[in-house]
Amino acid sequence: MIWLRRRLDLARTSDDRGLAMVIALIFGMVIVAFVATSLSVATSGRVKANADQNFNAALSAAYAGIADYQARLSNDNTYFQYGNPASTYSTGSTVTLPTAAKTNPAFGVGASGSWAKVPVTAPDTPTSYYRYEVNTSQYPSTGTIKVRATGMVGNAVRSVVASIRQQGFIDFLYFTDLEIQDPQISGDDATTCTKYAYQGRPTSGCDEIAFGGGDVIDGPAHSNDTMRICDAKFTQTPTSSYAPTGGALRYTAKNSLNSSCTGQVFPTGVNQPAFASSIGMPATNSQQLQETRSDLPTTVPRPGCLYTGPTDIVFNADGTMTVKSPATKYTNTTGDGATGGSNPSQCGQPGNSSGQLGSAGGATFPVPANNIVYVQNVPSDSSNKNTTSSGSLPSSCTNNRVGYPLSGETTPSLGSAPCAYGSRNGDAFVKGDFHGQLTIAAQNYLYVTGDLKYVDSSADILGLTATNAVWVYNPYGSATYSCGFLGLGTCTRSGAMLSDTDREIDAAIISAAHTFQVQNYNRGGSRGTLTVKGAIAQRFRGIVSSGSNGYVKDYKYDARLKYTAPPKFLSPVTTTYGVTTVGEVKAAFKTDGSVNS
Repeated sequence: MIWLRRRLDLARTSDDRGLAMVIALIFGMVIVAFVATSLSVATSGRVKANADQNFNAALSAAYAGIADYQARLSNDNTYFQYGNPASTYSTGSTVTLPTAAKTNPAFGVGASGSWAKVPVTAPDTPTSYYRYEVNTSQYPSTGTIKVRATGMVGNAVRSVVASIRQQGFIDFLYFTDLEIQDPQISGDDATTCTKYAYQGRPTSGCDEIAFGGGDVIDGPAHSNDTMRICDAKFTQTPTSSYAPTGGALRYTAKNSLNSSCTGQVFPTGVNQPAFASSIGMPATNSQQLQETRSDLPTTVPRPGCLYTGPTDIVFNADGTMTVKSPATKYTNTTGDGATGGSNPSQCGQPGNSSGQLGSAGGATFPVPANNIVYVQNVPSDSSNKNTTSSGSLPSSCTNNRVGYPLSGETTPSLGSAPCAYGSRNGDAFVKGDFHGQLTIAAQNYLYVTGDLKYVDSSADILGLTATNAVWVYNPYGSATYSCGFLGLGTCTRSGAMLSDTDREIDAAIISAAHTFQVQNYNRGGSRGTLTVKGAIAQRFRGIVSSGSNGYVKDYKYDARLKYTAPPKFLSPVTTTYGVTTVGEVKAAFKTDGSVNS
């Protein structure tokens, strides 16, 4: 029995030791599995963290590419000509690779193409690269350049597309260089008055103009000068280039009579204009004339239409325009000084026969698509194909051969400015229901002779530019009619010669060297409300009313002008470029640089 109990105890001891070993082995395996799992999780987490970091950094690198192109374009306004023609994204563009000192690795395309390296800003920043492609097909018409930039970090590649546009006058509903009436029209001393108020312009004798009671400026407004504001309402904070010291206001709270004002309205929380840098205006719009030459296929691939002398334009709702321009001989020219010329069908045909530009009914044809119409003075150079001898045109300002002045109209006195209706003036007279995309440029005056409205406010866009004044047509004169007993005898009545009231203009408007103003603003009684839907830019402030005469302003900004411009529009002297839209798209390239189809 003793022997048996010992055998049983020995067996039990052996079983316990075996079980302990099994438990130890199982526990060890669990620990090993736990450690392995922990290492796996930590490693995969680190890989994921690195992937996330690279993914985010690739997007930043793409944005760095956009910023690099924007900076190059701002430093060199001709940089839009550069790009890689091998890129399918550049289809429709005329671009070439820059050479020599302007060589740019960011224009690389394909697996063998180069990348630009993002400058390292911190020790832990991953190595990042970018390249970009440009599409300038819309630049000649709208001033907009499309850029697709691709960033690469490690195995992460991301692309963004940005629209870049010139920044300038049409970023504002209302832009003015000097807050005085045009000395050429007012007769004030130009030498004394043509300076900013903060540069010491006299406080009297220079016809400063105020934003007055009833004026509503529904959009961004800027002046390079000190604004004078009285009772007007601004729905957005206006800006001024006046930088006062000592806490002084950036505007003058006075009306046109120098009386103090307290009723001006700014957006909530704002009590004065903000500061913004000056924007320089060109002296003329003559650079737009080049856009009607047919011998410059590289810079002017689609010439616009050239008209000479007074030209009347009526837009029709069906997308056509009716043009009267009796002095025009050639609507496209070649050579400096227009030593050659042609007459493409899309601009109408010169001549006096029915349906031609010189006929009583004018010529009717479709509005030129995404292009420009330029109205020039009759050239004095005998070698110019559009010249006309002095004896062949009326020498006075009483008949411009397109219907102005009206019978009985009192021709406005314009001081030292060209006469209102000169037969040799490059004047454009414009009205109608506009449907299309076009800019009209006048070397002298541009008159809006009636309502000028968009047919489709989402698609139509119109630009109006003039070297001299842009006038809101408002003729004043004497009408003769029968009166007295049984209609015997004649009487005269003086006053406004247009029977309608109110006026609407849908357009981006620039007077490069002078002003946007109502003709005879101080005569003829109340004309109602002047509504402008678009943008206004001018060298000098224009007057639209005086006392009970003229119009009350109602100006509304066309927000589309933040993203696009009328075709071949006028640019500032110093041009900067801003990104108007940006968004991510499918990556354009793989990590090896090849195209990502």
